[in-house]
Amino acid sequence: MSGNLSREEAVHQITNREATVVTKTDSLGKIWASDVFNLARMEWALSKNAFKAVKKTVETGEPLDAATADVVAAAMKEWAVSKGAKFYSHIFYPLTNASAEKHDGFIVTDPQGNAITEFSGSLLIKGEPDGSSFPNGSIRMTNAARGYTAWDPTSPAYIMETPNGATLTIPSVFMSWTGESLDKKIPLLRSNDAMNKAGQKVLSLMGETEIAPLNSSCGAEQEYFLVDSNFANSRPDLLLAGRTLFGAASAKGQEFDDHYFGAIPERVQVYMQDLEDKLYRLGIPAKTHHNEVAPGQFEIAPYFEAANVAADHQQMLMTLLKTTAKKHGFVCLLHEKPFAGINGSGKHVNWSVGNSTQGNLLDPGSTPHDNLNFLLFCGAVIRGVHLHGPLLRAVIASASNDHRLGANEAPPAILSVYLGDQLEKVFEDIKDGKLSGSEAGGLTDMGLTQILDFERDPGDRNRTSPFAFTGNRFEFRAVGSSQSVSGPLVAMNTMLADSLNWIADKLETELSSGKDQTAAVIAVLQTLMNEHGNAVFGGDGYSSEWHEMAVKERGLKNIPTTADALPALQEDSVKKLFESTGVLSPIELESRYEVYAEQYILSIEVEAKLVIEMAKSSIYPAALHYMTGLADANASMASMDIELDNSVAKTVAAASNAMMAAVAKLSTAMEKEGFASTEEHMQHCANDVRSLMDEVRSHADVLEAEVADELWPLPKYREMLFIK
Repeated sequence: MSGNLSREEAVHQITNREATVVTKTDSLGKIWASDVFNLARMEWALSKNAFKAVKKTVETGEPLDAATADVVAAAMKEWAVSKGAKFYSHIFYPLTNASAEKHDGFIVTDPQGNAITEFSGSLLIKGEPDGSSFPNGSIRMTNAARGYTAWDPTSPAYIMETPNGATLTIPSVFMSWTGESLDKKIPLLRSNDAMNKAGQKVLSLMGETEIAPLNSSCGAEQEYFLVDSNFANSRPDLLLAGRTLFGAASAKGQEFDDHYFGAIPERVQVYMQDLEDKLYRLGIPAKTHHNEVAPGQFEIAPYFEAANVAADHQQMLMTLLKTTAKKHGFVCLLHEKPFAGINGSGKHVNWSVGNSTQGNLLDPGSTPHDNLNFLLFCGAVIRGVHLHGPLLRAVIASASNDHRLGANEAPPAILSVYLGDQLEKVFEDIKDGKLSGSEAGGLTDMGLTQILDFERDPGDRNRTSPFAFTGNRFEFRAVGSSQSVSGPLVAMNTMLADSLNWIADKLETELSSGKDQTAAVIAVLQTLMNEHGNAVFGGDGYSSEWHEMAVKERGLKNIPTTADALPALQEDSVKKLFESTGVLSPIELESRYEVYAEQYILSIEVEAKLVIEMAKSSIYPAALHYMTGLADANASMASMDIELDNSVAKTVAAASNAMMAAVAKLSTAMEKEGFASTEEHMQHCANDVRSLMDEVRSHADVLEAEVADELWPLPKYREMLFIK
């Protein structure tokens, strides 16, 4: 039998490829933020007055006047041109998880036909892309196309280097001609402003007199897979859907736990070092990298930054992960579950709030029971998660993340808060109307004199919690690896603003009644815990007991799919939350529901089309080829009075017929029309289409284990996961 040698050729090319070597670069101090027009560079390039004005805008949100914008634009252009840039781009973040950019040249011509460079304050402040072709949820029609990008001075401009040259890239917001947000950055900036105003009210009531603007911070741990491009390019599902729609489990997976934190493969190490060199030049503080749990899976974790800048950096990081991978012969997969049966990828968002005067307001210190500011802000988070758990589930909902949530490596689709033993006791005491002391973690004692003792953390970690306190911040663990962090940050900032406003009102009432500060705080938090303490849970979030208790006894919602989650964006309580804080108008919120619902439906429909195509054009022909060969062999043996065992042929025939029958049912399901609502269409995709896709796959994966290896057309799990 002649076979398809593409897999064999791919393995040969990978195992015989020359190692990529990255030449030594300059020191970190020399390259750090060298391609960023940050405050340090502005201080050198701008006049003293212009720099003071820009710094004030960055630190306090004060508006920047047009004259200063002209000065900044001129200095920015000169710096960019000196770095080799001939173009500039207002980069923005539409209602997808991707970035968008339109490049304009600095070039203009004078009356004599000479080329000169120009970049004014007006060009810096405002750009104009075509707004009709981005998802907008019916805010704008095709015949009403105008949209605007506007410079965000709080996030620094930078030079993006590509093999084709350098471009000055200017972080921007994106809005419609009628003024609605069409992007992810405007709501993020608004949510931070709402949280700042509410937080300042609480701190003022607590007697703080000098209060700098509050800001949220974010440090997102990015997980990803690397697959050699020779394999990925032979898999239509990886190229178009980002995950394998077919694939039998490898004999070895992650069961030995030998990949996690193991020695990084040399080729991957070179890739990581090249990537981080690019990140450092852009001022992105990549701090940690390591092997993740699943074979072929890795993680990079930047240090925390102001949320707005961190969100921009996350978009840049995802772009660079993919483009740098191509240079090294890899395809970087950011899908939440690219391979069945092994861990998927998340993006754990570490989130906190603070300022330059009071510091990190989610840092309990060594005596959290005495840190009243911390207790109020932590209590606000508990209330927010309890009230708006469905919203938090909705902002991390996607067709791809549905494969991961609730599985062994990801938190369940029930939103709860983990505080750790120390803090949970403090808040349980408050619920009883008292404020007792709290226990420290104590020193380690391993019985080894050569190992220095160190202070343990006061609480363990809980990897089954979707929203866990981890020492001085909360970690939202349910965010998907391919997602923008902006949506989760908007939800967290907004729910915190709402809860801080509630606390401020209650606290003012208690203080007005004559209570001292401590008694007033206890009274407010006691009410809060009695009403919202059901969200606090420190046990096993994967257990069936918790799932039953959470729903039946605590009134929490289990929201398994995106089809179940997105309708939360249409609930009156969510509309009121965003409208009262000024973060999203009802029209803007409705547009997001429409966009995300459409993306969910389209994602599943693309996958279903791929399942049908691959089953019919690749897998079924391979099975027929194998059965033909078996029949020829059986006939040949029969002529020599030798009887062959035909059980394999029967298995292959049965699985082939069953697969094609499932393909026919899937095709019929895809043809269904006339849904009464978007919600009904989503439920059809979640329940009918997805289950039929799984049915087709189950038969195809049986065939993969039976058909001769040389005839199987698709790279297998053992190859993609283990050959680097």
